[in-house]
Amino acid sequence: MPIRDFLLGLPGASEETPFGPDALVYKVGGKMFALLGWKNQPLTVNLKCDPERAFELRERYSAIKPGYHMNKRHWNTLVLDGSLPRQLVFELARDSFDLIVAKLPRSQRTELER
Repeated sequence: MPIRDFLLGLPGASEETPFGPDALVYKVGGKMFALLGWKNQPLTVNLKCDPERAFELRERYSAIKPGYHMNKRHWNTLVLDGSLPRQLVFELARDSFDLIVAKLPRSQRTELER
């Protein structure tokens, strides 16, 4: 499954282009959880991450870097060059989504759980 399909398949996810056509922004409850550089070769995706885990991932994988044009403490850029396990990419995307959902008002969280 392509990363774009995975991101759009998350409950309540939407795709927008607020930064222009080269960057696809994925939001839930109006808050960004992913940014896909779909014209980049290779593709890149920025994902929110727990700060401690973000640092650990950067140390372990050369294709995971501090978030490009993002708060580098809370965001990672994943270079989708085939070196990262596909399951890890999807897991990190889901973690990013879950971090954003956890901060939404209860009414929005409840709606997403239906």
